[in-house]
Amino acid sequence: MAWIYLFIAGLLEIVWAIGLKYTEGFTKLWPSVGTAAAMILSFIFLSQALKTLPVGTGYAIWTGIGAVGTALLGIMLFGESREAGRIVCILLIVAGIVGLKLTSSD
Repeated sequence: MAWIYLFIAGLLEIVWAIGLKYTEGFTKLWPSVGTAAAMILSFIFLSQALKTLPVGTGYAIWTGIGAVGTALLGIMLFGESREAGRIVCILLIVAGIVGLKLTSSD
């Protein structure tokens, strides 16, 4: 169950990271409320996952999911760079996430 919690926490990290763009410095009420809610929920799910997962593994995977998802949505939603080097770096993060999962004993 911890891995499911961690995955949900990572998805919520993507939501709040993208949400920050829409808050316009927390000047927009509803995007700010949604972003804050996603932040809180992300931390709650992460804390549940860390009850059984090692903190280093859990935190690295949580931030990795958030980084990859946010980078990909930045490309799709905001027209951010699609340079080959950037894509390779994103894939390296994915490889790190997979490697941590495969080598984890939990």
